[in-house]
Amino acid sequence: MGPLLVLLSGRAVDVLAPRDRATVAWQLGRPPVAATGVARRCPYGYPQVVVTHPLHRDGERFVVFPTLFWLSCPFLSAAVARLEAAGGVKRFESRLARDPGLAARYRAAHDAYRDERRALLSREELDFLRNASALGRLETGIAGLASPHRVKCLHAHLAHFLARGENPIGEAVATELVQLFCPAERVVCAGAPGEGPRCCPP
Repeated sequence: MGPLLVLLSGRAVDVLAPRDRATVAWQLGRPPVAATGVARRCPYGYPQVVVTHPLHRDGERFVVFPTLFWLSCPFLSAAVARLEAAGGVKRFESRLARDPGLAARYRAAHDAYRDERRALLSREELDFLRNASALGRLETGIAGLASPHRVKCLHAHLAHFLARGENPIGEAVATELVQLFCPAERVVCAGAPGEGPRCCPP
């Protein structure tokens, strides 16, 4: 294990090393902007969930990222996309509307997500956003949602659950998937440039 990046509540993740950054760029099809760490790896050692710093600055230009935990694993991303295409988002929103206990746990997950994202920002970064009249952009929850009654993106919820284990929608998504990593005979990320099998052969 490499150096650690300490997050809220004393939890830590791997700092995004150059090899991980190259793998994530291949997974996403683009360089990972503002990615700082790996919150979860698959059994083969490849990143599944990456941590994104909430603020990316380029001089006075800036972007506030609503997604703290990003699902980078192409195997999981494809599986979740199939759930969404089959109406998964509306189905889970319907469950939230019918189940007060689930809704309360979901609201708590939003609150924890928002608080952890904000806690990653330094005082200087918070002052920058305050001066730019952009502090309000930090008040959203999972996937940038302002309403705890909506679901929007199952990828974001699964990523939060895999990273933190405190998201009931992400947990439900995980239970509906056949498995949470590639079969040993077909490790998708072993095909990334410069990669070979880390554990099991592709």
